[in-house]
Amino acid sequence: MIVGEKILEVNGTKNPGQSIKGLNINISIDNVEKAGDNLEITYSYTANYDENAGQIKIKGVLVAKEDDALTKEAVDSWKKDKKLPQSYTTNVLTALNYSGSANGTLVARVLGLTAPLIPPRIQLSSKPE
Repeated sequence: MIVGEKILEVNGTKNPGQSIKGLNINISIDNVEKAGDNLEITYSYTANYDENAGQIKIKGVLVAKEDDALTKEAVDSWKKDKKLPQSYTTNVLTALNYSGSANGTLVARVLGLTAPLIPPRIQLSSKPE
């Protein structure tokens, strides 16, 4: 379970005279390690506005308290392949997208950029009969 986050760095730029025509968001995981009883996932969230209109960068650490087996699996997988376990990646990316969008919106507002929001994917399932 994700229990917290520490923002380490925030940077934003806007190029005057450039109109915003699109947005690309990149979320990268930079490190995964065990810190005491917690799993710490260091990340970078970058929102690049098309046509070089601006950029927002947020670096931070996501703090999770997981069972020992998942923590060990995540750390071992990171050390071996620089990847998180497939079953855990969705939870982490969802949390990072939410945090980046929320914190990035504050930076975007100050700079006069559009909020770096990615709409969630909606899946429909059939109603059980």
